[in-house]
Amino acid sequence: MDLIEGMLARRTTNGPFRPDPVSREHQHLLMRVAQAAPSHFNSQPWRFVLIENPGTIRQVAQIAGQSMTELIEGGAFFERYRRYFRFTEAEMNERRDGIHIDHLPGPLKPFTRQVFSDAGLKLMRQLGVPRKLGEDNRRLVAGSPLLLAVLLDRAEYRPGELSGFYSVFGMGAALENIWNAVGALGMGIQFVSTPMEIPRHWQAIQDLLRVPADLELMAVYRLGYLPPDQARPTIDWSSRHRKRLEQFVFRDTCATPEREAAPEGL
Repeated sequence: MDLIEGMLARRTTNGPFRPDPVSREHQHLLMRVAQAAPSHFNSQPWRFVLIENPGTIRQVAQIAGQSMTELIEGGAFFERYRRYFRFTEAEMNERRDGIHIDHLPGPLKPFTRQVFSDAGLKLMRQLGVPRKLGEDNRRLVAGSPLLLAVLLDRAEYRPGELSGFYSVFGMGAALENIWNAVGALGMGIQFVSTPMEIPRHWQAIQDLLRVPADLELMAVYRLGYLPPDQARPTIDWSSRHRKRLEQFVFRDTCATPEREAAPEGL
């Protein structure tokens, strides 16, 4: 039951970590739980880079911050992900997916629903929000004591073939093991996604990590120990809602949604 409760309590850390280094024991434990994940024919296609070097972390942070600023400034981020934004609790309760934008800078609060429109983007530029968000992102990454780069072996990872799917499936299982384990260690984890959105920035990280030709860089995460109080970023959201069973589970065929069991005693 402890394992199941831990999985149900899994969270993504949007705020800062403590500056304490992540112990080598905990780093290796996370690698062992990743290694325990299933993979096709036990191929274990995943590779990891544990990054503690402050200079490397600063450079990744700089790239992440620049990426965030460019994505917000140009509007690409909102165009790409607009369909996931929810602006009221009622909307979140109905859809039960996406993210509820519930934390905004004061000047933007009256324009909550319009904040990601063309007019809202213009206002955000005038208020310097893209630069502020980029700096927030840079500081979050720079203040992380550990980065984790995730790679796949190109001998297994062949997009367009079944082996490509099997590799991504196995990598996802390995990462989910890590994600579920960090909570038991008093740690948090967050996907450093923005550099992936801009090819030249993603290439800069690959160059920085000296990724060889036989490996494919798939993702970068930041990890660390959680402080007692979490400060929220300038623009933040909640995403704890999950779909009801009838919204994503079927019984026997896709024509019959699964129903929630009635509470005992009713």
